[in-house]
Amino acid sequence: MKIKVGFGFDVHQLKEGHPFVLGGVQLEHHSGAFGHSDADVLVHAICDAILGAANLEDIGYHFPNTDERWRGIRSLVLLTECVRLLAEKGWILGNIDAMLCLEAPKIKPYIPQMKQHIAEAAGLSVDDVSIKATTNETMGFIGRQEGVVAYAVCLIEQK
Repeated sequence: MKIKVGFGFDVHQLKEGHPFVLGGVQLEHHSGAFGHSDADVLVHAICDAILGAANLEDIGYHFPNTDERWRGIRSLVLLTECVRLLAEKGWILGNIDAMLCLEAPKIKPYIPQMKQHIAEAAGLSVDDVSIKATTNETMGFIGRQEGVVAYAVCLIEQK
């Protein structure tokens, strides 16, 4: 059996009064991620990991922010499309491991729901989706709560 791994990274600016969506869950917070879609940095990093593993370019190639079709779209829809593209190339998704880096809000209470949304969109078991979080110890743009970062890796297997 042939396997590959993919790595994804995404960053979004935080702005006062914007909704804050992570893993398909809207968080209670005074500011949120700003972007063309729902700006779900976690799902965007996962999409890039999946696309990269299969050598399918990146999220900006498939869903450019210059295309109005993608304005405001739920990123979980993009994730489902990335898994479809993966299947077209003869691959299946094995697992996802993701890390968020932000100062606030604390996301531990949201993780089970995030895992559920991502698993459903990706066609995985919840046990195959790992989400962790850390802070930047108040340093840099993350520490000043000006932005949020996500990293993700995935494993794909040949059908």
